[in-house]
Amino acid sequence: MSLNLTDYSELLESLQAESRSLLENTWSDAIRTLSPRGIDNYLKGASALQGLGRGRTLVDVWINEIPLVVKEVGDDVVSDLATTCLMLSSKTSGAVIEIIIATSVTAASRLGDPELFRNYLQFLNTFTAQAPSGVRPMLDNLEVLFSQLTLGGLRRWALWGAHAHRTDYEAQLQYFSLSSKESHAVLRKERKGTLFVDIQRRINIYLRALWARDFYMRPTSGDFENREGYRPFIEDYIIHLPDAYDNYGDIAASEVYRAAAAHAAAHLVETKKPISAESLNPLQMAVISVIEDARVEALSIRRFPGLQHTWSALHIATADMNTTIGDYLNRLARALIDPDYSDPDEWVIQGRLLFSQVQDRLTDNQICWDIGVQLAHEIMAKKIPFNPRTDVLTALYRDDNRYFWEFEEFDFERSIAAGYEPLKQVRKHVSVMEFINELDVETAGDDAQEIWVLGTELFPYEDYGVSYNTLEGKEPVASPFHYAEWDYQIQLERPAWSTVQEKRAKPGDIQIIDEIAAQYKREIHRMKFLLDAMQPQGVQRIRKLEDGDEIDINAAISSLVDIRMGQHPDPRVMMRAVRKVRDISVMVLLDLSESTNNQVNGQEFTVLDLTRQATVLLADAINRIGDPFAIHGFCSDGRHDVEYYRFKDFDQPYNEVPKMRLAGMTGQLSTRMGAAIRHASHFLKLQRAAKKLLLVITDGEPADVDVRDPQYLRFDTKKAVEEAGRSGILTYCMSLDPRADQYVSRIFGMRNYMVVDHVERLPEKLPMLYAGLTR
Repeated sequence: MSLNLTDYSELLESLQAESRSLLENTWSDAIRTLSPRGIDNYLKGASALQGLGRGRTLVDVWINEIPLVVKEVGDDVVSDLATTCLMLSSKTSGAVIEIIIATSVTAASRLGDPELFRNYLQFLNTFTAQAPSGVRPMLDNLEVLFSQLTLGGLRRWALWGAHAHRTDYEAQLQYFSLSSKESHAVLRKERKGTLFVDIQRRINIYLRALWARDFYMRPTSGDFENREGYRPFIEDYIIHLPDAYDNYGDIAASEVYRAAAAHAAAHLVETKKPISAESLNPLQMAVISVIEDARVEALSIRRFPGLQHTWSALHIATADMNTTIGDYLNRLARALIDPDYSDPDEWVIQGRLLFSQVQDRLTDNQICWDIGVQLAHEIMAKKIPFNPRTDVLTALYRDDNRYFWEFEEFDFERSIAAGYEPLKQVRKHVSVMEFINELDVETAGDDAQEIWVLGTELFPYEDYGVSYNTLEGKEPVASPFHYAEWDYQIQLERPAWSTVQEKRAKPGDIQIIDEIAAQYKREIHRMKFLLDAMQPQGVQRIRKLEDGDEIDINAAISSLVDIRMGQHPDPRVMMRAVRKVRDISVMVLLDLSESTNNQVNGQEFTVLDLTRQATVLLADAINRIGDPFAIHGFCSDGRHDVEYYRFKDFDQPYNEVPKMRLAGMTGQLSTRMGAAIRHASHFLKLQRAAKKLLLVITDGEPADVDVRDPQYLRFDTKKAVEEAGRSGILTYCMSLDPRADQYVSRIFGMRNYMVVDHVERLPEKLPMLYAGLTR
């Protein structure tokens, strides 16, 4: 069933027009991410937040961020997040709730599990009630905190600060802003060795390399209430590992993760059927678990002998441990994995002997039941009471073995596909006849599992000059692009903070472009000789070299003549053939903000008209030289909607189509330049050119409707320019703002900008500037 926004018109009645427009822009991304139930909760949450009366920005943040949260932890948490925001509305301001929603993406990506995310929301509710003034500074530093703390560590760090500075609000602010010594001291105390989110990718690759298949892993809220943490476990065929491990003596925490993941994966690979728990007492189940662990490990060690050292290094039981049943279980576990371990106890020796006798039958886990029941009967002779809660295995990497007990129906095929879902949509390229025969599909919608694509436009038999796509189709909507944004106040990037929406450029009257060419006919003729000089000349011979590839016959003869005449000869008798080529890709990025509609002082035309004229002359010049180039433009309406227009792409010829798009460009909204530069850099990075140039043409400084601090977007743009530079992209700015000297050099660098004092001279200056930059 197709999910249409119009079906939810009742929920959207309360939203402001700008919020509804934003929702329309993000709708395609939302329906690809959320289930129908998730969509319903998503829209109900937006409507409920609008009802709080805390402003449009709060609703816009919800609309923009929720699909990103869902990508990390699933859409079951949407209703929980909405409920939390509504509950907190009576305890804190709308601005704080906005930050909670905005940073929920960071929390979701760092936690990676819906249950952990719910615990995080529970923690926020508790923390807001105890220290409401500390919520904002803590959330501003959430990325830093989650890079060092587990959720449990964050909870203890925050509640310590709330209790310690209960009445001193100034000290409370410094603590949660990470500006006080106490804050860093508690942070060091709660810091864990290695977090699961930082090592998950490496562990995934490690398991895939061993067993040539994927395993789905999730973190557990191991130390949410205490520092002990939970043991690993397998549930619904998904491996759950603690969200953090400390180093274990000399063994690095990463090795502990490797051992725990490999052991759980061994259970999934080597367990083909469950073990029946019928008529077994807790002691028998405990001993059987030890044997089953040894069985799957022995099978894995046969294939990968190095795993023996990985696992045995984490067993610390010794022969003098004989107080509890748990001590004997740990001694038996070590004896079965470590052949170098010697234990004098008869029960341990018997267990090792029984296990060695079934080495040829390890693929059948029935042997674990048989050996476990026998050993459980034998250990009762020691007259030691058994406590299921305390007599457990102490090896850190061992899971709790709930996986193989027959408490629920076991499905081996489900275990292979755990955590994975088939792709929702597949694009299929079809022939014209296939396309015609299936043109009418009444059930087709945005959620179709297969999208048919035709290589070229299809026109009706009647010569209307209009394609089927124009008559019946709808404008394709590109997926939103999310980019980080630099916050100079906290010196950190806000992940996925700005959203770039690619829009289709509307065509205009191509006669406008022809009139520009006629108006600047003299300048075009003047540039002809310069452009001819810049064109690649093929192979050139460089003469008069002392060291070259071949002899220059004319120079050699002249030297011989000099020798015969008794004169000193010229030694430069060699020459070299050099291939002269231009290997450059150029992106022209146009500022299309509302200010470009202003008239030039003393003139009847606008800044946009001049920008169009200059772009047309520049495009004509680059096209004559033959350099690959693209022309894009941008404007913005807050960080959620940076509109981006692609008038001409690199692989597109400069013909009537891009000219019509340039003729139709308009000026509107604001100038969020950093996000636009990052998106333009994305396209430039795909070009295989030795030199890449991003030429930005703007009439003002970076600014947007949701930013009050004028320095914020300047620093972000500077950061975007630096990121482009690290990718080999030279960014040059041509500014039409007479006050640009105050800020443009700090953004683009001392030599990478030009301020055009006389704006009307832009069309003739821009091609000359390009010639100088690419000579």
